[in-house]
Order: sequence, then structure tokens, then C-alpha cells
Amino acid sequence: MWLIHTQSLTLDEFLGVDVPPYAVLSHTWDAEEVSFRDMINGACPAVRAKKGFRKIEQTCRIALEEKLLYAWIDTCCIDKSSSAELTEAISSMFQYYERAEVCYAYLQDLPPGIWQDAEFAKCRWFTRG
Repeated sequence: MWLIHTQSLTLDEFLGVDVPPYAVLSHTWDAEEVSFRDMINGACPAVRAKKGFRKIEQTCRIALEEKLLYAWIDTCCIDKSSSAELTEAISSMFQYYERAEVCYAYLQDLPPGIWQDAEFAKCRWFTRG
């Protein structure tokens, strides 16, 4: 299992049961998501400029405030170029969420500021499968 170190924003691999406490992000995919390869190659300016990098930064900042040194986000913690790793991640997805200390939901299309319950319910996150 690959986890993002919340201070350095780099990926660390953990095998078996030796997995530290971590936060997980539930979100909808959008354009310009940061991939596993992007993270492995280092968060260069081109990667940091992607819209999806903001989700990573915010997740890590909040997790760190809660004293969690690691976070898991599906877009960048799964090596989709490896069919074995992708298969393992898909079959373990429920466990990844279940074992997390906390799960954050990223509602990208929720307008900032004061909002009504009706606006909250319209978020794309609630319509995903």
C-alpha cells in the first residue's frame, strides 16, 4: 500500500500489516488529477499546477493537523500501470477505507461561503456509484 507522507508530500510504501495510521480521501475524479507516476517523479511545478494537486495538499494539511503523518488518495496512491497492483488495490479498496483513521469527503463543486442544504445535496459526490 502506498501512502502520501503528509509533511513531505512524497509516497512511501508499506507492506502487510505494518501500515501506520492514515487519512483517506473520498472524492470524484476530475480533469488534471495527479497520478502515481506524477508523485513518484516528484512534485515538480507542472505537477503542482494540476488542479488535482490542491486536493492532495488540502488532505495532507488537514491530516497533519490531526497528527496523521500519512494519507491515501486513490488517484495517486495506486500504480495503474501495474495490472497486479491495480487488481490488488481494487480488491482491497473497502479495507483501505475501513482501516483509515478518518475519511474526508472532497466536495469540489460545493460553492465557497454560505450555502443551503439544497446546494450541498447537488454535489456530484452524492451521485457517484
